[in-house]
Amino acid sequence: MYFIATLLYPGGSDFDKNTIGFSWTHNYWCNLLNTTAINGLSNAAQPVAIAAMIVLAIALALFWWIYASIPQFPVAQRKFLRGSAIASMLIAALLATSLPHDFIINAASLFGMIAVSLTLIGLYKSKWDAVLTWGFINILLVIANNVLYYNSNLIQFLPIVQKISFASYLLWFSSINIKQFKSASP
Repeated sequence: MYFIATLLYPGGSDFDKNTIGFSWTHNYWCNLLNTTAINGLSNAAQPVAIAAMIVLAIALALFWWIYASIPQFPVAQRKFLRGSAIASMLIAALLATSLPHDFIINAASLFGMIAVSLTLIGLYKSKWDAVLTWGFINILLVIANNVLYYNSNLIQFLPIVQKISFASYLLWFSSINIKQFKSASP
């Protein structure tokens, strides 16, 4: 759905307001959520991007709900993981509103990092070393995103690193799902 939204985006980025279409190297995912594209045209991508974000938020909330059921999690930790994950996804869904973008990103990221940290603890306890290592690489990607975002000399690299991070996290969640499914199978 995000890919379809990129095809519908009329154009413009923070780097060049006059470009046509979505640039994988210059646009941010959040550009797809705006009512008006950066080039001033009506953004036909917005409804698809909002739907994509909702599907993603529900999928990640379900992922964490199921992942939290591993035996290595005590009841309190299981509840905290599920609560922080759902809070992160609910807050992230607010990106489709007119609320301040950075506030929403920071709040969703805070709860998301709690969920990711608890996920790493579960991976460690399960001795799933390969996916645990991948999780730490993803945290380094989050740090890189923040360094790029808050450094005006490096921000031009953020759109690319954002998409690499997005893909890496989705593949990581998928690999955990597959590993959990395989370990639960007789």
